[in-house]
Amino acid sequence: MSPLKRKAEKPVSPPRTKKTKIVVPEYHLTPSRRDDSGESVWPARKEQIERAREIITECAQANKATLIMPDKDADGLSSGAILHHTLTTLGLSPALISVYFPPKGSNIYDQETSDAISAISPSYIFISDQGSRKTPPLIAQPHTCLVIDHHFTSEGGFPQGADYVTAHDCPPVATSALLTYHICLPLHPTLPDKISWLCALGTHGDLGSTIKWQPPFPDMASTFKQHPKKSINDAVALVNAPRRSPAYNVPDAWDAVITASGPTSILANEKLKDASWQVRLETERCTHTPPKFSSDGTIALLTISSDAQIHPVIATRWSGHLKSSKLEIVMCANTGYLPDLVNFSCRVAKCARARGGEEKVDIIQKLEEIVQGNVELRERLGESFARGHKEASGGIVGLKEWEELKGLMGIGKVERRKAEERERREKEKKAVVQKNTLADYFGTAAKKGSAKA
Repeated sequence: MSPLKRKAEKPVSPPRTKKTKIVVPEYHLTPSRRDDSGESVWPARKEQIERAREIITECAQANKATLIMPDKDADGLSSGAILHHTLTTLGLSPALISVYFPPKGSNIYDQETSDAISAISPSYIFISDQGSRKTPPLIAQPHTCLVIDHHFTSEGGFPQGADYVTAHDCPPVATSALLTYHICLPLHPTLPDKISWLCALGTHGDLGSTIKWQPPFPDMASTFKQHPKKSINDAVALVNAPRRSPAYNVPDAWDAVITASGPTSILANEKLKDASWQVRLETERCTHTPPKFSSDGTIALLTISSDAQIHPVIATRWSGHLKSSKLEIVMCANTGYLPDLVNFSCRVAKCARARGGEEKVDIIQKLEEIVQGNVELRERLGESFARGHKEASGGIVGLKEWEELKGLMGIGKVERRKAEERERREKEKKAVVQKNTLADYFGTAAKKGSAKA
């Protein structure tokens, strides 16, 4: 009988270390500001909201030429559509309403826009989601101007004489569509069916599809029952496509939004589908660009060249992918969007948002701090530098100024140091003298020969 053989024990593998999941605090839980009575101030100051309602009601009753200038993304277009539906529901003739979008590379504060507005000669001007800036009146003709916005602005950072509602300092910061919805909703009992889905479209466009509709956000359960979140999220991508595509056919997106009774018709729009396909192809082409880091490791920069406005998309993608104990900001620069200019977008890295603490990353402040020691460069960077939100900023600057800004950030220094270190090690390896050289061989042979002699 053969002895029992002991089975060989399998080596025990060490337990796999689970990757630490990055947990970002829920957006709606951001502490709100309080007034003197302790009441929450949201989505904007009460007096600003009440004044906005007065202007909208007055405009509808006046039946005079009216101009709406919404931004070109899902949030801006939804905000503009909410305003349009509100004004017409209150009695303003659609024939009296004009909509204007500045051409590619321009903004509402350009002379070209001023000339276009003057030609329309509106009595009422509504600006939505365009970013706020302290300027002279948009036109010389008498008019009433209302700005609805949520981008960061300094005190008094609005066109002279304009009324405004701003959400930027009333966290959790509402989108422009959500802010416009809050203003308009009580003005007519039939508005909820027309504008609630637009509020969701614009809010998901800016804050993403995972945003939770919990207080202080309004209850949208009935809206999502009628218009499922998936259809709204899919519509966001299509509405955003024209402004990102090389053709820049923003009116196509506006036409789709203003004529829709819900996201379903947007999803069937062939023009938006074509634009979306172009954007996806270009994004895929550019998205694998390797990042370079600032000398202090807080900024990751990806540089692309595309005539499509995909730099914000790529910055957003990489902000959720890159991880580092120092990383704060992911920046994507596009050298091919406008001639002789660099368009760049910045996003707070997800790993930085998950760190919490009182000191949140403020992109605008960070960008300004980089150039604060160079007054002359800051002046040349212009008004389009460091615009937008504290958590999602960007700008448009000249090529020369961009190179100087990169130098101040120390972009690429880390990579250059590593490359130099690799080159040094390679040289050291090559410099090591081999033990078995021909000189050693003949030298040894000569010693043996002399020894025999």
